[in-house]
Amino acid sequence: MYAVCVTFRIKPGEAGRFMPLIEENARQSLETEDGCRRFDVCTDESRPDEVFLYELYDDAGAFARHKETAHFAEFDAAVTDMVAEKTVTTYARVS
Repeated sequence: MYAVCVTFRIKPGEAGRFMPLIEENARQSLETEDGCRRFDVCTDESRPDEVFLYELYDDAGAFARHKETAHFAEFDAAVTDMVAEKTVTTYARVS
């Protein structure tokens, strides 16, 4: 397994527009990508401008293919102006 953790800091007032786009990206990833096993979109009401993603892929190659999909490109282009900061951290299973 290959885990991907993404934290977005959304610009103030943009969360309402951002959330449907990330939820659709997650849905399409799970439904259309063979190597995508989990794609959780998480928030905490005490931090309304923060969105955390927990994604699981079969391997690093499956994640690389995810970033090449049309739905990811559309999402990424649509949210560029809404995102103040984005951090991506990856982990490979040890055994």
